[in-house]
Amino acid sequence: MTEIAQVWGAAPSTRFDEIARKYRPIFAEIRQGTVARDLERHLPSVEYDQLRAAGFSRLRLPQSLGGDGLTLPELFGLLIELAEADPNLTNAYRSHFGFTEDLLNAPESAWRNHWFSLLARGQTIGSGFSEIGNAPLGSYSTQLIRDGDHWLLNGQKFYTTGSLYADWITLGAVDGDGQPIGALVPTRAPGVDILDDWDGFGQALTASGTAHFTDVRITDDLIKPSALRFSYAGGFFQLVHLASLAGIGRAAAGDLSRHVAERRRVYARSNAAVPGDDPQILQVVGRVRSAAYAAGAIVLKAAEALQRAHEANKGTDSLAIGQANRDADLEVSQSVTVVSTLILEATTLLFDALGASAARRIHGLDRHWRNARTITSHNPRIYHDRVVGDFAVNGHAPPQQGGVGIHPGREISKA
Repeated sequence: MTEIAQVWGAAPSTRFDEIARKYRPIFAEIRQGTVARDLERHLPSVEYDQLRAAGFSRLRLPQSLGGDGLTLPELFGLLIELAEADPNLTNAYRSHFGFTEDLLNAPESAWRNHWFSLLARGQTIGSGFSEIGNAPLGSYSTQLIRDGDHWLLNGQKFYTTGSLYADWITLGAVDGDGQPIGALVPTRAPGVDILDDWDGFGQALTASGTAHFTDVRITDDLIKPSALRFSYAGGFFQLVHLASLAGIGRAAAGDLSRHVAERRRVYARSNAAVPGDDPQILQVVGRVRSAAYAAGAIVLKAAEALQRAHEANKGTDSLAIGQANRDADLEVSQSVTVVSTLILEATTLLFDALGASAARRIHGLDRHWRNARTITSHNPRIYHDRVVGDFAVNGHAPPQQGGVGIHPGREISKA
């Protein structure tokens, strides 16, 4: 990396660059093929496994288990760098790092130690919580029913991000009494069928399609001790999206700078003999880069709040734990609209500094906006704004329930 490419602010820690050094060559290699993969819809399975082999999936595992033992700000610093190379991969690892966080916040148990050992061997986790159709809000249509000495899983999930690449799917279902239950499912078990049918115009290579489960046999050791996630899960998962946006901003800024530096043709109304000397063009480049800088700084600051929540959870002061988790949720919500707006505007603005040739698909510049818009649509920023405003005016803490579904008070048409 050139010195100019590194001016994104101070690293999250003094050791960060040393840790990042072993991953940056892989990021650079991934970046080289990003446009081609996007144009050809070629899933980054090889790249996912490259990261896994290098230890990327173990970033948050304690060093005693062979991990890097990163703090959350350090983790998010690396997620931004990966997203700069390819935000599809950041999203593909999102559920894996969420499950790792579940374990780090869980009480000591044989179950926890077993899954730590699997993660230490490089096994990875995909997502299986979201459902489309008539799934009720706060619950699931997918069922996990006791059948003798085992369980049978039946249902369908969508947005199964990363599951095609992973060894396991972490999912939510309801048991025979309609109560929530969590489980880990081998992605290659009989009765599991994962499809690459996500057809969104952005983040197309995250493997976020459908997973069908038909009489999948689940043993007791695969049932989670609790269906609940770690206490700052809402903020954590949202901040992964914001890290992806910050990385997209950096990639857009880098692409724009290179295109402007290489351009020789100018418009009749331009202010210089080459675009790289035109003050109006340079202003656009500066605005795009500044947006990426601000987005990254905001993400790392919010990650500090998540780290405080994680540390508080190790204690016994319930008041301090509750406040740290509330504050983390609010800090992330306060970041959502700002980061989203910065990067959506930047990925549109960059075209003002270029010509019509920048719209050619071979350059792949449109992917930045498509990816940013898709990520921003995952969790509408209007609700984060309202939550922040409600806290500022009325002192109300953010609601803890997450997810999407049919409201229980709404009658579903049978037609």
